[in-house]
Amino acid sequence: MSRLNFILEAEAPGTKARAGRFTTLHGEVSTPIFMPVGTQATVKAQNVETLKSVGSRVLLANTYHLLLRPGAEVFRKLGGIHRFMNWDGPVLTDSGGFQIFSLPNARKMTEEGAVFRSYVDGQNVMLSPEISIEMQKAIGSDIMMVLDECVPSTVEHWEAKRAMEVTHRWAKRSLNARGDSLQSMFGIVQGACFEDLRKQSAEVLTQLPFDGFAIGGLAVGETKEERNDFCELSASFLPKNLPRYLMGVGTPLDLLEAVHRGVDMFDCTIPTELAQRGVAFTSIGKLQLHRAVYKFEDSVLDENCDCICCKDYSKAYLHHLIKSDEVLGWQLLAIHNLYFYHRLMSEMRSSIFNGKFLSYYTEKKDSLSQSDNVNPSHHILKPSKAVRKRSLGDYEIIENEEKGYWSVRQKSSGEVMHSVNSPVEEAKKLYIDQSNLRQRISSDSSDPEKSAFLYNDETDPIVIWDVGLGAATNAMAALGCFEELANPKPMRLISFESDLDPLRLALKNNGRFPHLFHKAPKEVLEKSFWKSDSENFTWKLVLGDFATTFSREESPDVVFYDPFSFKTDSILWKPEFFSMLFSYFQTREKTVSLYTYSAATGVRAALLSVGFWVGRGVGSGPKSETTIAYSKCPEGIEEKEGLLGKEWLGRWERSDARYPAELSNENKADWDNRILIHPQFHKDLYL
Repeated sequence: MSRLNFILEAEAPGTKARAGRFTTLHGEVSTPIFMPVGTQATVKAQNVETLKSVGSRVLLANTYHLLLRPGAEVFRKLGGIHRFMNWDGPVLTDSGGFQIFSLPNARKMTEEGAVFRSYVDGQNVMLSPEISIEMQKAIGSDIMMVLDECVPSTVEHWEAKRAMEVTHRWAKRSLNARGDSLQSMFGIVQGACFEDLRKQSAEVLTQLPFDGFAIGGLAVGETKEERNDFCELSASFLPKNLPRYLMGVGTPLDLLEAVHRGVDMFDCTIPTELAQRGVAFTSIGKLQLHRAVYKFEDSVLDENCDCICCKDYSKAYLHHLIKSDEVLGWQLLAIHNLYFYHRLMSEMRSSIFNGKFLSYYTEKKDSLSQSDNVNPSHHILKPSKAVRKRSLGDYEIIENEEKGYWSVRQKSSGEVMHSVNSPVEEAKKLYIDQSNLRQRISSDSSDPEKSAFLYNDETDPIVIWDVGLGAATNAMAALGCFEELANPKPMRLISFESDLDPLRLALKNNGRFPHLFHKAPKEVLEKSFWKSDSENFTWKLVLGDFATTFSREESPDVVFYDPFSFKTDSILWKPEFFSMLFSYFQTREKTVSLYTYSAATGVRAALLSVGFWVGRGVGSGPKSETTIAYSKCPEGIEEKEGLLGKEWLGRWERSDARYPAELSNENKADWDNRILIHPQFHKDLYL
């Protein structure tokens, strides 16, 4: 039986949001709840009186840091953390597992545990499950966490599986180390961004007598969409009668999304960390008080807030404190941010009880996404010639200094082409290698990788559609692949684009875009056509809206589907357009294969709903998967093995992206049926 006596009090219709309560050794806790982080037995810039005044109920402390200083003996002698820091409410202690993740170059991992070099005295310190729990018992926390091994969410499957299995073994050792202590303990579900591992982890841990469960291994490299998906997936595997805790997340919007997906508890340093940088979360969005626009602003921080910061101080004064690096500015903004977080949790709890969480979620999502995009300068200076060269119309080029490459960004939307990977590397991995382009155009008939599925008659040219020319990265990768071969088959490349400014801008800065060191891009830009000296490679540019121009072009063998973004090209991701595309591809005898960077549940569902066969593509950057779609059932064994299966259906059924936003309620049953009867989910129909 759980030591917390968790009671599920309410569930909101149309969402997985829930409200509950549980009882710790130091009092009752209502959920959903946010726990301020007091890593070293203190929430930075706050005392316990201000924490109570803003609504804090549970604090989080860190075992690793408290083990190093002040040490277990201090807590044993002084009677635990509650007396030590004068806090009479519940305390949750992290186990030190995050330090194993965050200090990869300062520790040595073994099955026994992790050995760290202490930042206090330079001595080597062992942190094992037993030592972690013994320290947490000395601290006297109400809720202890098992020691786990967290890995970046972008690791390969084998590495995520290895770390998960270590976590499971350490979880059992942590339980054994607790003994007969009355302190509660949570297990931690790991598995990175892999559905099978998340399910396996939950199955193993829920067989053990934990008092609650945490979702670990998120906010460590994955996209926000992946974080939401795997948060929801992990929560769905956990028992309803125990609390669920999402570790280390996050912004107010993150909390709203996670409550929507069935999570009860949260912690994060963001409210106090960003306060130190002059950032405040308000009812009209995120404000950055260091900006000069607030220098003369004699108004309160948030008119809808009654914390002491908003009642007594102006934005101008807060701006002055932040610019002067005064601790009071940090303290006041932290008070406000913590108050904002706790009020947000209280509002969500109330909306769950009154059955209106779904509408609250929809409305709140907009306000939490806002930010003060104010230009802090009152004087617009003419930029230098070098800076002007980096901008054209609605586009500018930006440098990823860490990885050493340049990308194109759209100013109006903020969207970046190839925001996390080198554009050249992503084009090769996602489009060239994955489509087996080299094998497709090789004239070597003895190539063992050739198959009837991949190739046309030897005399037929390979036709590639390059949807979203952008800065021509994918197109030039295809041309580069062609030019590497001694005697390639003919290739026809057709690029579709509605705005040529990104390519013009990249060519103006071609020293930063070395893939454009070729005569072809400039000629395509000028004449909309280029052909190689051998005339075996032709490149055609089709200018205009792809949705209206594609049907006039030769049907492809391969499609590099790379529209700029969901924001700027939303029509190209809708079921109605995919239906037109699918119908056009049916005019070909051969299978058309389409490769795209998106792995969104909504995009995959849209493709399936119109008849495409849909599979998992290779990972790209923080995305663990991309997507491949086929116009007909693929004939290759590997391609069939990569098709989405019934486990994906379960994820789709749980997703808030199950239906297109514009789909009416009366059409939802038909939508579900179109996907559920797709033959790729019934292997006996195509094997």
